[in-house]
Order: sequence, then C-alpha cells, then structure tokens
Amino acid sequence: MASNNLATLANKRILLGMTGGIAAYKCAELTRLLIKAGSDVRVVMTKAATEFITPLTMQALSGNRVHHELLDADAEAGMGHIELARWPDLILIAPASADFLARMAAGQAGDLLTTLLLASKAPVALAPAMNQAMWLNPATRENIETLRLRGCHILGPDSGSQACGDTGPGRMLEPVELADACARMFSPGWLSGLRIMITAGPTREAIDPVRFISNHSSGKMGYALAAEAAAAGAQVTLISGPVALAVPDRVQAVHVTTALEMLSACLACVDAHDVFIGVAAVADYRPVEAVSHKIKKAAETMELSLVRNPDIIATLAGRTPRPMMVGFAAETDNVTAYGADKLRRKGLDLLFANEATSTFGSDYVCATALWRGTEHDQILSNVMGPAGKSLVARQMLSLIQTRWLAAKQ
Repeated sequence: MASNNLATLANKRILLGMTGGIAAYKCAELTRLLIKAGSDVRVVMTKAATEFITPLTMQALSGNRVHHELLDADAEAGMGHIELARWPDLILIAPASADFLARMAAGQAGDLLTTLLLASKAPVALAPAMNQAMWLNPATRENIETLRLRGCHILGPDSGSQACGDTGPGRMLEPVELADACARMFSPGWLSGLRIMITAGPTREAIDPVRFISNHSSGKMGYALAAEAAAAGAQVTLISGPVALAVPDRVQAVHVTTALEMLSACLACVDAHDVFIGVAAVADYRPVEAVSHKIKKAAETMELSLVRNPDIIATLAGRTPRPMMVGFAAETDNVTAYGADKLRRKGLDLLFANEATSTFGSDYVCATALWRGTEHDQILSNVMGPAGKSLVARQMLSLIQTRWLAAKQ
C-alpha cells in the first residue's frame, strides 16, 4: 500500500504550475512523490520557469507533455487550454514567485498558467518561494491576503537560509511537505492506498488472420469492479482482452488479445499490487499453430489441433510472495461445488462463482462468494445479488477489503 499520509492522492489529477525561481528544482522530487502516490500529474510552466529547469526534465518525470505556450497549435488541436483547465482535481503552483502572485491577484491572463487559473474551478494551492524581503513587502502580503480570501490554500513559506545569502521567511516548503499538504485536501476513499490488478474480458486465440477461438465474455463485470475500485480510491490496473467498453475513469489499462499476452502483462506488474482479481474468461486452449493465410473452405470437415494455455491465476497464485488472489468461476451447473473445488485446487483466497449463461453480456449478476474458514476444509459462502453489476461489484470489493485486512492481522 502507499504511504498512509499520501493515500488520498491515489487517482487524483494534479496540475503543477511552475513559475520562475531557483526552488523550481524541487519540483522534480515533488512530481516523483505525487506520481508514486498514484496521482496523474500534468505540468504547466511559465517562460521564467523554463530558465531554471527544462520542460524535457518535467516531461520525463511526469510522463505527460509539458505545456508552456498559451497559443500552442498542437495543444489546441488536442487538449486545448480550456480543456486543460477542466481537467485537474487540484492546481498546485510551486514555486509561486512574487511576480506571479501579483499577476494572479490582479486577475491577469497574459500567459497559459494565469489563463488556466481564471478558467478553472479546481481548488488552488500556492507554495510561495522568494527572497525574504520580497515576502515581507506589504505589496506581497496584500496579494497573499487577497488570494487567501478568494479561497486559495497558502502552503508555507518556510524560513531559513536562501540562495541569495539572506536568512528569513520565503523558502518553498520541501517536496514531501507539499505532497502531504495536498493529500490533506482530499477525503480518503474507503479503498485509498490499496493497489488492485484486475483482468477482464475474453481472450482471442488466432486460427488464421480472420478467424479465432474465443467466448461470450463481455468484460462488464471486470470493468465494473475496476470503475468501483477506482472511485473508492484504489490504484487500479486493468488488463483487458478485446471488449466494446470504454476504460473507466482513473484506471490504468493494458490491452491484450491472447492468453499468453495476458499472462505476460500480469507477470510484468503483479508484484506492484496488493490484490489480484482474475475476472477474465481466458481461453483454455489455443491452436497449436496459427496459419499465416486465410484457410479456404474446401472439405466438409476440418480438424483443428489445440494446445492448452497456461493457467494465469494458478501461475500467479503459486508465486512467493504473492498478492491476495481472488478468482471467478462461471459454471453452467453445480456452480457452488465447482467453485469451491477451484478455490481449493488453485490455492485462492477468495472466489466468486456464478451461472455462466445468465451472466455473459448481461448488466446483472448473482454470485456466490466462497472462502476458506478456520476449520479443516471448511468453505464459507455469501450470496450477492441478483443485482446490477456495479452494485454487486461494490459488495465484492467490500468483502475483498474485509478478507485482505483480516489476513494482515
């Protein structure tokens, strides 16, 4: 799990506005901390800020393009400045220079950053950084009070030695202090800090360039779990087979096609997660060899040789250490009995069993939760639904959290 004091930053969209000042170098570490906590960070720099640290550095650290021009043809063709103003959950100006504070207090819109502040309804936090005499100047004090009365959060400044040789108030807070202050501006979700990986949808195993083996899974249950987990504050990685669904907001998605691709994607990131939820309907078999050309219709019958695919959830469950392992079992008969057998056989911590023909493609589900009790070979159960998949997903996540916390005691 993420550090408790930064857990509320998971899935948050933070626009970091950088102005000119030597303290701009601290924004590299600040960006790293915010991203490590699970935030999505976009950086906007004034022209003066680019004199202290390069946009390329901030782009590499944030993983997003850095914006610094008000009239940028490429940006306007994609995410324009107004769209960027609608994007964040929080705007953090760090460092906030005396000049920028004055322009902001006056309501100016002469560059991209001041324009965004006028156009955005997101809360704003300011981290002042300047010479101690500038900070103590009555004009700066009036500007700070004006911005405070408008609802801006003033973070710092700290007091101490400064780059110019003076000593006094005006130092920008340290990155860890700023990250912690930002975290305190958000209410924690009930899954804050939990890192969850979910597989969803079917896999497709190619026969030739136009044909494949697959199943009827729509991906709706896995996507509902991903959406509800992210909304509750969890950091969610969704590894999805081919589906006709939009990736839920604030969810990191990895798209795959085959079972082997899904296994590879899972192995690449499973160690960074606390919980694995295997919802995907992975094809049990694949053709021994996919033909490189379309097979022409000729004989009345055609034989197709298949080889067994690796068992993704069993492979992950056999690793040490491993996350909490949650499986799904879609059956056509003896649902609970087959589900309990799968729970034991694959060494899972929790399993949700449901009737396949009424679930695939539907917006509703009824599932039986199964887990091992304290007595030998004891299986406990709880029925969820029938109800919409989003509601049942919340019930499933609540049980997952309960079982996860119990295992940690």
